[in-house]
Amino acid sequence: MSEAKARIGRIAILWRGDEAARRAASPETSRFRAVFTALANVGVDAEPVVYEDDVLDAVHAQLAKLDGVLVWVNPIHEGHNRANLDALLRKVAADGVWVSAHPDVVLKMGTKEVLHRTRKMSWGCDTALYRTADAMRAELPTRLSAGPRVIKRNRGNGGQGVWKVETLTSPRKRPTVRVLDATRDAAEEVALEAFLERCNEYFEDGCVVDQPFQARLSEGVVRCYMAGDCCAGFGHHKVRALVDVPAARAEAGPRLYASNADPRFQRLRRLMEVEWTTQLTSLLGHSAAGPADDLGCGLHARPARPRWNRQLRARRD
Repeated sequence: MSEAKARIGRIAILWRGDEAARRAASPETSRFRAVFTALANVGVDAEPVVYEDDVLDAVHAQLAKLDGVLVWVNPIHEGHNRANLDALLRKVAADGVWVSAHPDVVLKMGTKEVLHRTRKMSWGCDTALYRTADAMRAELPTRLSAGPRVIKRNRGNGGQGVWKVETLTSPRKRPTVRVLDATRDAAEEVALEAFLERCNEYFEDGCVVDQPFQARLSEGVVRCYMAGDCCAGFGHHKVRALVDVPAARAEAGPRLYASNADPRFQRLRRLMEVEWTTQLTSLLGHSAAGPADDLGCGLHARPARPRWNRQLRARRD
């Protein structure tokens, strides 16, 4: 008879959904079923928690009984933001529940503002940050005169609030731009002032980031997946977003995943592991020690559940 695997903790896997999704939630049918299985294989019991603002108190009660929570909730979803959820996560983290990722960690390294804070690193570029709509109105025209720019709201997902913007010659001397919404296929020509008006709501997220458009975007985007300071693998994606050349758009397809040994990306792997991760964590005042430290409450003391943290570190090592 085989020896039962020791259980080292109980965590929630949390995502957003309505009442029907809450009733139907189960590890076996969830899109996170592989995560549930992987956690079970290392001795972690996981349970589904489906969140929406109208069940805030019920979710709080669920999380308070657990050791930790892994959160999969986008910043923007069908008109909803994460303000109430983030307040809840901060509260349970203060009570000792391990939260991944903690909202304050997300604010430090999971928003577009980090592109401005790291602009002087070797991965950086000519990145501007606008704190107010007036600052954007004053500074963007000059930057556009040097070439196309990409405007990004601070918090977003799925291309929401991301635009390629370039100046057009206007016969009436009225500043006009061609703008391409990252969520759409076709560009449009609008008055610069009208575009700036569209961006006013983005300042509710704190700021807007402005970067030069990268002409090589049509070659694809490579994601480097990190576990602490180690590269775990890559994802290469020929994208459609912000690509306005029909032939290049036709080549777009799904993200293709590769192991960390893929020879195409070894230079990127070395940069991430040896140079960029260290620079990033030093700049942000953060730790890259590993999953038990940086994915949850890396910036916060954890007053409770010491057994959970010790055993997770031991299992990681």
